[in-house]
Amino acid sequence: MSSSDNEGAGSAKYRGIRRRKWGKWVSEIRVPCSSERLWLGTYTTPEAAAIAHDIAYYCLRPKSSSSCLDKLNFPSMLPPNVQRGMSPRSVQNMASDSAMAIDAQFLTTARPGQQDQTVDNYGQNEALNVSVEDYLY
Repeated sequence: MSSSDNEGAGSAKYRGIRRRKWGKWVSEIRVPCSSERLWLGTYTTPEAAAIAHDIAYYCLRPKSSSSCLDKLNFPSMLPPNVQRGMSPRSVQNMASDSAMAIDAQFLTTARPGQQDQTVDNYGQNEALNVSVEDYLY
């Protein structure tokens, strides 16, 4: 997907994502050496969709691809356990799980001055704290 595909009213300039008419962000990627597209998911934030694309892009590229990190939206946010040579299904699961964690993190910090609270089984309030590692380990 070219950067011109993401230009327009209300859209972010991240690789591999697009915005649906109703406001959700989606990500998909073409599997190298194949005409197959790998669906990475639908997310609330463009950053989460971009993270999903980054993980899939990194994992699906050959190990000899040295310029791979140059084409990522957020190269410093790759989880430590991503590896190349994974099956497309494994890549899809890892990308989706990581992006959902990022989505949750952005949604809980999106409202300045407010702290999102969740109520546990005993009626006690506790702060919601989610990271990529929570989903991957």
